[in-house]
Amino acid sequence: MELDELRQMSADDLRVKENEVREEAFRLRIKLRTNQLDNPSGYKKARKELARIKTLITQKTTEAARSASNA
Repeated sequence: MELDELRQMSADDLRVKENEVREEAFRLRIKLRTNQLDNPSGYKKARKELARIKTLITQKTTEAARSASNA
């Protein structure tokens, strides 16, 4: 998923997407360790996408907290 698409999602949607990507990364990690994964770069991509999503969730929650404290 593109970064622009992720940025447009709400924090709740990002949390749902985080769970999906986390499960995907888990399945890929198991396949990687049991030598059943044809393309090992898929696991790396899933990990990076998970990190992007977590970063965006953190940014959105801190942004919401700042705007609430300023109001």
